[in-house]
Amino acid sequence: MNLSQEDWKKKIENDENAFLLDVRTFEEFQEGHIPNAKLIDILQADKFIESIKSLDPNKNYYVYCRSGSRSSQACQLMNQTGIFSTFNLLGGFMEWEEASFS
Repeated sequence: MNLSQEDWKKKIENDENAFLLDVRTFEEFQEGHIPNAKLIDILQADKFIESIKSLDPNKNYYVYCRSGSRSSQACQLMNQTGIFSTFNLLGGFMEWEEASFS
């Protein structure tokens, strides 16, 4: 499910079962990320698939990348592996920083 910056932030703040997932590269993550996010780089395809297969399918996954494109793809891949509660951050980390939510 795609969510606006505001809706994504509100939903994650009220979700005790939330898992924050950053699917950017290690370098992008090092430059800045949302606090408590776990990094799984979607560009490392085989490693990404293996990593998401080991995730708890009962969690709610809040997924983001730089602009929202890779995270949308990540949500689709997660859905294909049996993780159905995924929330894509529209606009990605670029808009998150601009909105000064963090």
